[in-house]
Amino acid sequence: MREVIARHGLSASKALGQNFLFDEQLLDRIAAIPGSLNGANVLEVGPGPGGLTRALLRAGANVTAIEMDRRCLPALAELEEAFPGQLKVIEGDAMKIAPETLFEGPWHVVANLPYNVGTALFIGWLGGEAWPPQWQSLTLMFQEEVARRIVAEPDTSAYGRLAVLAQWRSHARLAMKVHRSAFTPPPKVMSAIVHVVPGDAPEGVSMRVLARVTEAAFGQRRKMLRQSLKGVPGALEALETLGIDPQRRAETLSVTEFVSIARVLTR
Repeated sequence: MREVIARHGLSASKALGQNFLFDEQLLDRIAAIPGSLNGANVLEVGPGPGGLTRALLRAGANVTAIEMDRRCLPALAELEEAFPGQLKVIEGDAMKIAPETLFEGPWHVVANLPYNVGTALFIGWLGGEAWPPQWQSLTLMFQEEVARRIVAEPDTSAYGRLAVLAQWRSHARLAMKVHRSAFTPPPKVMSAIVHVVPGDAPEGVSMRVLARVTEAAFGQRRKMLRQSLKGVPGALEALETLGIDPQRRAETLSVTEFVSIARVLTR
């Protein structure tokens, strides 16, 4: 990979949130987290010069990679030639491309996400009323702080809206920590990989309603629920119906309790 980067005169772009990984053993370990990918469709966002892409291709995956940095396209073109029929590179912004338009069947997402859009992409993949989703798993690298927010338990400092949205109908786990020294250039923070698989969706709950409730509750997380939820029509009545003390704060509510509130409001 160092030779590829040198040959193409590439350097990580801070504006695009890029940090390159060179360690092939580490990259192979990341590609193995979802289980066997032999013959599976995989979406990769922000492949850069193709370090993780190589690992996915070596694992037998059929990779569709979305890259908006035109400088990286020649390096990725070399991989297309080396793995004929296994790699398709799309130049574009992943925030503007719907994955379901790229695949005929189910797919996995495996990506060292650009830090500046990672959370937004993740929330988008978790969203929608239809469930289960067409993706079979998400294996995503984030800043460690963000990764811990995704898998956080209630009544902890990391617990918030991201945890509820990730856990109410999915199973999320912290799969691997990645030291900052593994990257070029090294970021200022540690990284971690989260693995998410779809679970059963609770009945009678609208994703849109749950998103609205959690946004209000955690938007003013230091305030009691009677204050933070008063702008959500019917929310205070829902608390009373469910016997949830309105003097509690959002971080003390379990995922199940948020789902219960959303279910009442969905009705």
